[in-house]
Amino acid sequence: MRGMFRESIKRRLKLKRLHYFVLKSFFTPLLLTFFIVIFLLQMQFLWKYVDDLVGKGLSIGVLAELLLYASATFVPLALPLAILLASLMTFGNLGENNELTAMKSSGISLWQIMYPLILLMGVISVLAFFYSNISLPYYNLKFRALLFDIQQHRPELQIKEGVYYNGVEGYTIKIGKKNYKTNMLYQLKIYDHTQNMGNTSVTVADSGTIKVTADNRTLIITLYDGESYVDMPEDRRRSYAVRSYPFRRDRFKQQEITIPLEGFDFQRTQEDLFRNNYQMMNLSQLKYSIDSMNREIKGDVLSLKSNLTVNNLYPSKIFNSVSKQPNDTLPPIKDFRNVRFLYYYLLKTRSEKSSVISMALSEARSVRSTLQTEAEVRRSKMIRLRKHEIEWHKKFTLSLACVIFFFIGAPLGAIIRKGGFGLPLVISVVFFVLYYIVNLTGEKMARESFWPTWQGVWLASMVLLPIGLFLTIKATNDSVVFNLEFYYRMVDRAREFFLKVFGLFKKSPVVK
Repeated sequence: MRGMFRESIKRRLKLKRLHYFVLKSFFTPLLLTFFIVIFLLQMQFLWKYVDDLVGKGLSIGVLAELLLYASATFVPLALPLAILLASLMTFGNLGENNELTAMKSSGISLWQIMYPLILLMGVISVLAFFYSNISLPYYNLKFRALLFDIQQHRPELQIKEGVYYNGVEGYTIKIGKKNYKTNMLYQLKIYDHTQNMGNTSVTVADSGTIKVTADNRTLIITLYDGESYVDMPEDRRRSYAVRSYPFRRDRFKQQEITIPLEGFDFQRTQEDLFRNNYQMMNLSQLKYSIDSMNREIKGDVLSLKSNLTVNNLYPSKIFNSVSKQPNDTLPPIKDFRNVRFLYYYLLKTRSEKSSVISMALSEARSVRSTLQTEAEVRRSKMIRLRKHEIEWHKKFTLSLACVIFFFIGAPLGAIIRKGGFGLPLVISVVFFVLYYIVNLTGEKMARESFWPTWQGVWLASMVLLPIGLFLTIKATNDSVVFNLEFYYRMVDRAREFFLKVFGLFKKSPVVK
């Protein structure tokens, strides 16, 4: 008994040391890959919004705050990929250094080796759920509000080619081309609406520049080789029967327009303006919004049905004329006005029939227009509802994705037995791209109401979960399905078979 007890204690101590060793081997790649993925996503973010950030005189503190909030919003993408890559690297290193083989030869199964990491994945999944439900809406709110403030800062950098810009109060500006190296603008048109008289003052220039003063209080527009057109008031003594439309045209080689700016210095917007967005809500808020939108849509359907029934299917302006006819001219019918209208149409003359047909066609066109308008309104409301439902389900998919990617990465690392950033990185990218594409496809199908919301959001998890379970079972049982030596032997046997039967191939060793 004492010997068995000692052996049990020794085995537990060995397992504790082994579990500590596995956890230590997993933590370093996890943190390393997580921050690498966050850095790559930040580079993608900076590349996307470089035009909104560069040249606006933003302080380092504002930029650092923006990058911090952006990094917090990247966690749902970075965490599953980091877990997949870290598990592949950890078990790949253990297999490459023959440490995994030594553990199995001592009677320790793969499940026992993975046991501490499975518990860790459970903890990470719970924390990921609370992060997705509580922290992520807060960081999304901070990030969107700050990015909006930065985009509204320094308006001269927001003018796009071929687009009318109305950001400066009282003016509309359009540019044909823009040289981003020299900041020179070409084919400018400036409409002055400060007098609230319409397009009565237009300035056209071949080129020019737009700059904001250092105090962000004045917009200076310098124009070259252009003309100004200003509509002049007509002579009131002239008769309005003959109008002259007078205007003044001024040509210039260089002209400078100074526009005072108000509210374009960097200011923080009230964050309450963005709180109604579905990405800024937690589970309870999303559920409340979903219930409200469902009631609104049902109310719209009932209202449309009532409106069509009362005003279109039984139009009073037609049926009132029917009710004025003597009762003896109509067959005995119950109070179905559409049937009374049918009999009325059959009993009238040809001219009166055409009048009734015209009224009926008018009502039909009105119904079609009403239905088309209601269909567009309902489609927009359904898309908004689906976005809220998708966001509600995504609060849970992050937690499950962490578990799924671990059960894909750990057995694959034990099978391929290759560590480092080479092959594990390639496999991780392949599985993550597959997950991302399937997830986007499912969300689009759910957003367009082709699939139920739960089916579209959970599609990627339903596709990868069986793959993870299959790989785990095969790696635990040491199946020959993933043993490359098994395929080499099969190729050798096939060559020997063809050599004996047909004499077509010479026996040669397989080059691995």
